Amino acid sequence: MALPVEEWRLCAARRWAALEPALRERLAAAASLHDTLRLGCGLLRPEVEVAALQRLCRRARAGKEPAAARIYREEGNRLFGRRHYGAAARLYSQAASHELPGSPEVSVCFANRSAALFHLGHFEACLEDIARAESHGYPDRLLPKVLLRKVECLLRLGRLQDAADTLSVAENKIAMDEIMTNPTCQTLLKKLSQLKIKIHEKESCPEPVREACGDVQRKSEIWEENDSISGASSSLSLKFDAERGRHLVASQDILPGQSLLKEEAFVSVLCPGESFLLQDSSETAWDTRVTNADLYCHRCLRQLLASVPCHGCSYTKYCSQNCADVAWEQYHRTECSLGALLLTLGVFCHVALRTVLLAGFAEVSRLVEESHDGEKDLHNPQARCKHLGEAPDARAGTRVIPGCNDNGQYQSSYQAVFNLLPHAEKHSPEHKFLCMLSVVAICRQLQEAGLEAVVLNRESSEKCSRPKTCDKTSGELSPELKTVAEAMLRHVLQLQCNAQAITVMQESGSGDGAVVNKKPVRLATAFFPVLSLLNHSCCPNISVSFTGTAATVRASQPIASGQEIFHCYGPHQCRMRVAERQQLLSQYFFECRCQACLDELESDVKSVVSMRNSFCCPSCRASMQVGEDMLCCSNEACASSVSRESLSRRLQDLQRQMKKALELLRDRKADQAIKMLLKCQMDAGNFLSPEHLLMGEMEDHLAQVYATLGKWQEAARHLERSIQIVEAHHGPSSVEMGHELFKLAQILFNGFAVSEALSTIQRAEEILSVHCGPQSTQIQELHEMKTCLLELPRSILQRT
Repeated sequence: MALPVEEWRLCAARRWAALEPALRERLAAAASLHDTLRLGCGLLRPEVEVAALQRLCRRARAGKEPAAARIYREEGNRLFGRRHYGAAARLYSQAASHELPGSPEVSVCFANRSAALFHLGHFEACLEDIARAESHGYPDRLLPKVLLRKVECLLRLGRLQDAADTLSVAENKIAMDEIMTNPTCQTLLKKLSQLKIKIHEKESCPEPVREACGDVQRKSEIWEENDSISGASSSLSLKFDAERGRHLVASQDILPGQSLLKEEAFVSVLCPGESFLLQDSSETAWDTRVTNADLYCHRCLRQLLASVPCHGCSYTKYCSQNCADVAWEQYHRTECSLGALLLTLGVFCHVALRTVLLAGFAEVSRLVEESHDGEKDLHNPQARCKHLGEAPDARAGTRVIPGCNDNGQYQSSYQAVFNLLPHAEKHSPEHKFLCMLSVVAICRQLQEAGLEAVVLNRESSEKCSRPKTCDKTSGELSPELKTVAEAMLRHVLQLQCNAQAITVMQESGSGDGAVVNKKPVRLATAFFPVLSLLNHSCCPNISVSFTGTAATVRASQPIASGQEIFHCYGPHQCRMRVAERQQLLSQYFFECRCQACLDELESDVKSVVSMRNSFCCPSCRASMQVGEDMLCCSNEACASSVSRESLSRRLQDLQRQMKKALELLRDRKADQAIKMLLKCQMDAGNFLSPEHLLMGEMEDHLAQVYATLGKWQEAARHLERSIQIVEAHHGPSSVEMGHELFKLAQILFNGFAVSEALSTIQRAEEILSVHCGPQSTQIQELHEMKTCLLELPRSILQRT
């Protein structure tokens, strides 16, 4: 979650209410973040707020706990026995993260995971885990079995000499076993003999060398980088005015699909799963559900196969030792012992801390001091605008846009992050107080854990591999940590308007079917200073996609020269009515006046979104007219009325039934899932509009079930109905249409409907290349399907 856990928010609210009225007024009227910190820095009481945080942190399990490792390992063994190798591998990873580095127990976790990876066909990853098991002191008596697995991996990879050498080592190990009658030893000897035969056969009859199959030819994207804006195309220019602030406009005509910006996040923090914040319980319960923390690298956000655990905490996992080392050097040596506190205080506080750690104290201190010089203009709009937008460059006499360096360049730098607006004057005093208490709590913990020198970049990583006890016990922060706290408070407040969610298309369901069903999932929260230049529109002209921690912005429609580039901060116009959009967008401290909102507000015609997602009359199925408590049929001849509460209950019940149907599908009870979904469809038709999005979801789920059964024609028929509803809501060239067409292409491909598959592939390519680019995974999969179909014999192509 972005903000701290609810209990801490309530604790801060009670502290705010208990303050003396005069102090509360001074805090509310504080002219700057510096004044806020000066007034509130000492308000964190050890016996109340600090004690409450300590209790909450005990629920966020981020430390090494061998008891948890045993539970995860045993559950992994159980799933391995049932041949659920992917789930078993993830549980072995969780077990490894809780074991102490270098212990025999962690080596067993890696060895067990290597077995799961072998069965999944990930032979290189299996070899890496075997090496990890050996380096962590895997028990010598168990080593022969692992060595024989290594031989099999090497054979599969065609590395015959390495396989022969490893087999020789394994043979010597087995020969040294004194109890040759041991059944386990006899099994290993039999396996050894089989592997000897395999090696001999491969040496005698080597497989023909295959020509290297290069990746599908990738289209190169036209790209000429901007001289003034890092990562941006030369087709953009940076502008500033008092009304719109900093913004980007097209300096030339732009075509759909054209790349406009490629930016690496200045900082990103993985969003944890809710299972890391367990409720208080008298019993120790360990959650084996899979979350983002188990699926993605905590530094680069790549999908994890065989994670490398942190040596100090159980929460953080990486895709490689290199990622682990870089993260430790840049920030994790400071964050490691604070894991439970950061999970309790939320992602925004975590992003704020990591931002100052990446920037370095010298740069943080410089910019904080410079901000103090301009605080006198905060309440003078004219002076502030002049200070921000018209500061002359002494050498060139040019206008300097905030965030730009001395050369007038806007870079993806800490200076650009620092100059994002915190809107301190618009946040409620209570919210600012919560954020202030939270960052002060983090800085106090840094001081008490002896990590201040690390934060201030005054100590090498070698000297700070373990936290030291600090001599200070007064709770008073040092002047340097007060500077850090001020910068962190600024960043926490900035994030409400400038945080960018990094999303990923994640597989839903088991993922082992012929048709892969994916949905967008929020993976991380990040600062993208250049992307933050884009203003909002409920009907944007760009699309944003993510690869790891990098964002790519592409035009989603033609953009004429001089036109502003718009991003969508929240709900798109096709997803929600204008009143609901305006309510959600209020968090950004502006009233949206984009063209889509103006058109809808000025029109007397009922919202198209409202019509499509409306209820229909249970009697005659005409649309229901919206009322406060009662909905009336629009058909005068019918004049039926139904309470809103009654229809809402039916809708919730329908959603519960759909969820149960998907659970049946996951349990491989497809026939039962179909019956339940068809019943849901019949019930829904009695009170939902035919174009309601839920009707499309049911068609999509039915297509998924029929595809699981290999009934491709029926699956395609249901998915085509879903596509009609998606097109009605999102438009024919939307990214949602692209994803649905991708699924339809998979179904038609598997059903051997060649001509229909080829035309659907073409439509999906045209849409997804605009939104995701020609190098996206889905585009590559579409190319592979098309290549496979076109290579079929001409006689088959003519028949289809």
